[in-house]
Amino acid sequence: MGRLKGARGMGETRIDRAGYLLAALAALLWASSGTAAKFLFLNGVTAFELVQMRTTLAAGILFGWLAFRDRSLLAVERRDLPYFITLGVGLAAVQFTYLFAISRIQVAAAILIQYQAPLFVALYTLFVLGTKLPPVVFAAMAGSLFGCWLVVGGYNLDLPAMNRVGLLTALASAVTFAWYTVRCEYGMKKYPPWTVVFYGLLFAGVTWNILHPPLTGFLAPAGPAQWGCVLIVGFLGTVLAFICYNEGINRIGATRASITATLEPITAGLIAWVLLGETMELWQVLGAILVIASITALQLSGGPEEKR
Repeated sequence: MGRLKGARGMGETRIDRAGYLLAALAALLWASSGTAAKFLFLNGVTAFELVQMRTTLAAGILFGWLAFRDRSLLAVERRDLPYFITLGVGLAAVQFTYLFAISRIQVAAAILIQYQAPLFVALYTLFVLGTKLPPVVFAAMAGSLFGCWLVVGGYNLDLPAMNRVGLLTALASAVTFAWYTVRCEYGMKKYPPWTVVFYGLLFAGVTWNILHPPLTGFLAPAGPAQWGCVLIVGFLGTVLAFICYNEGINRIGATRASITATLEPITAGLIAWVLLGETMELWQVLGAILVIASITALQLSGGPEEKR
């Protein structure tokens, strides 16, 4: 994958506010789909069935849209197929590990563990890519992760007492999410975000129709409420969310986008407050403020980092 698509130049210092907004919107969409997914689990749909439906439905929706709007976005070079296949397998792992984790442990605990992903992204960026990260990035990361811990009520979570498989799967979701983030940034040096998302979802769908009996997941939902949740997860929480996230990565870089996505627990809390009437404790409110302040400081600090 040699030639550059020209997303952003090295040394650019402008603030791309749209990139932060898109990453934040992705967090909102993921939070909405997490609530819908938990409802499906409580009504008998398994993580295997949901991840198959999610990836298959999302790939089909995105294919139809791209074929109608701009077929050139479906064109990729044959030599890049191994990249897209591995990206799809990685995305399949991201989808499954998170959904399986929230089916075994509390959603708050799964979110808390998954959002250690920015740490893995930063370490990869620093030590593998050799990209210099300014102190504000590490400060924002520490602030956002601690804020997430407060928002999800981490001080009330007894992690050692939770299902061990669920905890390990949540940790796997953090690692695979970080891997997906950095691999997307690599692919978008050559291809537009829409193309990278589509082929990632396509091969994720293929993966889960091989690992699980093909299309049998679509037999699981029963009734309008469950099908409505499937559509929320498949369209809002997958197609739109990953398009927004990839566009965010393309504009502000993998590390900054992953830190911005830590807004998901805050938006999940707001959704619970508006729809379920749940209240937030003082520490949770302070955590939300800390996450927002950390991301604001990150945004004001400037543009993408430079190679050493």
